[in-house]
Amino acid sequence: MLEKSGVYDCKIERVSGKLTDHYDPTNKTLRLSSGVYDQTSVAAIGIACHEAGHALQHAQGYSFLTFRSKLVPLVGVTSNLSYFIIIAGLFFMHSQPMVLIGCILFSVGVLFSIITLPVEWDASARAKKAMVHARMVTPQEAVHAGKVLNAAFLTYLASAITSVMTLLYYLMRSGLIGGNDD
Repeated sequence: MLEKSGVYDCKIERVSGKLTDHYDPTNKTLRLSSGVYDQTSVAAIGIACHEAGHALQHAQGYSFLTFRSKLVPLVGVTSNLSYFIIIAGLFFMHSQPMVLIGCILFSVGVLFSIITLPVEWDASARAKKAMVHARMVTPQEAVHAGKVLNAAFLTYLASAITSVMTLLYYLMRSGLIGGNDD
C-alpha cells in the first residue's frame, strides 16, 4: 500500500504487546503488534493501513501530524507534572494560582488530544482509500474495515472529550471558573 502511494522509505517492524501499533515519524518506522502483523483479517488490515496512513501523512507533510509530533516531548513532561501541581494546589495548599499553573500545564495534553482528532481521522480516510486502491481488500471488505477504523476514531474522540471535561472539573473545583458557592 505504501509503495503504491509513493512511499518507499518506511520500515515495518513487529512489536510485542496489544494495541501497540503505531507509526514513528522520527525514523519512518511502522510498528505493528503481532496480532496485526501476523494476521490477514479485515480488522488487522484496517489497523495496519491506518498506521500506514500516518506514514502517508508524514511523506506528504500533513501539518497536523507535524504539529502533533512537535508536541509529544512537551506533553510527556507537562501532563505528569500538572497532576502533582493541581493536587498540591487543591488539597494541600488551597492555592488557586497553583491550580491555575497546573491547569495550564494540563492544557498542553488537552491540546494534544484535540490535535490528534484530525490526524487520526485523516489517517483512517487515507487508509480506507489506499487499501482498496492497493487491492488489499475488496470494496465490500473495505466497508467492514471502515467500521473498525471509525470505532477506533471514536476512542480518540472520547479521550479528547474526557481531557476537556477533566480540565473543566479542575478549574471548577478550584473556583477559577463557574464560581464557588463554598
